[in-house]
Amino acid sequence: MDQGVNLAARVELLIKSERLLVEGECIIVAVSGGPDSVALLHLLFTMSERWRWRLVLAHVNHGFRIEESAQEAMYVASLAAKYGLPCETAHFDVPQFIRKTGKNPQVASRELRYQFLVEVAHRYEAAHIVLAHHADDQAETLLMRLLRGTGPAGLTGIPIRRLEKDVELVRPLLRIYKSELLDYCHQQQLAFYVDSSNMDTKYFRNEIRLGLLPQLRNYNDQLPQALNRLSVMMTAEHDFMDLQTKSAFAEGVNQESDFCEWSRKWFEGLHVALQRRLIKLILNCLLSDADSIDFLKLEQMRDAILGDLSNLSLHIGGSLVLTREYDRIYVHNDGVPPASYSYTWERDMDGLTIGETGVRLACSWLERDLLDEEWAVPSHERNAAWFDAEQLQFPLQVRNRKDGDRMSLLGMKGSKKVKDIFIDSKLPPSLRLQVPVVVDAQERIVWLPGVRRSSHALITGHTRSMICISAII
Repeated sequence: MDQGVNLAARVELLIKSERLLVEGECIIVAVSGGPDSVALLHLLFTMSERWRWRLVLAHVNHGFRIEESAQEAMYVASLAAKYGLPCETAHFDVPQFIRKTGKNPQVASRELRYQFLVEVAHRYEAAHIVLAHHADDQAETLLMRLLRGTGPAGLTGIPIRRLEKDVELVRPLLRIYKSELLDYCHQQQLAFYVDSSNMDTKYFRNEIRLGLLPQLRNYNDQLPQALNRLSVMMTAEHDFMDLQTKSAFAEGVNQESDFCEWSRKWFEGLHVALQRRLIKLILNCLLSDADSIDFLKLEQMRDAILGDLSNLSLHIGGSLVLTREYDRIYVHNDGVPPASYSYTWERDMDGLTIGETGVRLACSWLERDLLDEEWAVPSHERNAAWFDAEQLQFPLQVRNRKDGDRMSLLGMKGSKKVKDIFIDSKLPPSLRLQVPVVVDAQERIVWLPGVRRSSHALITGHTRSMICISAII
């Protein structure tokens, strides 16, 4: 079989088996003018009639090589005209963008390029952007990550598909090697440009491709193939472990908008590999830049969770903190304590607002003889508490929590530390700062809004008048 036909068949098989593209859709093809993207465009064009694709070329001039870049842009425009396809081009002054942001050339170019490609996809209502990364790019990427230090996720390499905002980037050449693409271009008489910067070894990837890889192939001439196999295997392993981690998260982690909480004993029973991935997943839920948390910090967090100290706090990054309180583990934002406050609540007042926290307390009075005999105190209201109005001793005081605060609880002899009540309630430390303490005239804590009420002034069969205090937190 002709090698060009064989290559096209392999690419089409990958598209089908991985479901990278669908029939009848509009596809954005990123074309630089180099051999990889020129071959990609030709392959997709030859398939487009069968698949009923509408192809749109997208080209970016990064502003590094002025004369070369202009020639490449003109060539890509000529390809579009040759195939009768629309072509969208963008010119960025990446050097100026680098000076402004301090980003390295590769990161800056990639950020602007993907931003443009997604904009083009939106303009044409396309769900897919097709990129020309190939198997040699994959081998280089794995070597780069190994040298810089990486974990199992990093060894998955370049993904065959990835979501960029709401558009999917797909790479149908990821199982094809550079030499095969060059042969295809020659067989199909496809002209292309060679980026002169690809020979500049000041770039790490070029140094790997031109220097290290040729040396390593003296030890294993099939090294690129071996690295690609490793990527395929690690991708499958990673996908499986990702499912296991999400399952563990759903089973044992309580997630709210600004914190996650779980049991240390439960966490201790997980395999160490699952522990590490779970911590990473939790950080991804709470941090926009969780990838900046390195392995040493993850291990520091794991040690804090499993170590001998039963009470501790560990700063993670930004405002995020890990707090351990006996068996409860929290990862939360480090809340700023409100200024010290104390409000007096007289019997004739219908409520008050705590200016320091924004919490609003209100009360309503009710006579027992106005209710049905079957009426009972609602037991499910966390932000409301009912008291015997004759037993609740005014004036009340509403203040911050103090060290050593204790509260008497129903069914319990003596009292319990408010700190321990918070721990039992599984309320994260950052939210405890916002909970006011309601104290009666005898300095007894009668209510922690949203948490627990005390055993004082309970509604009984002898109660004639009731007061309900509610909180908007």
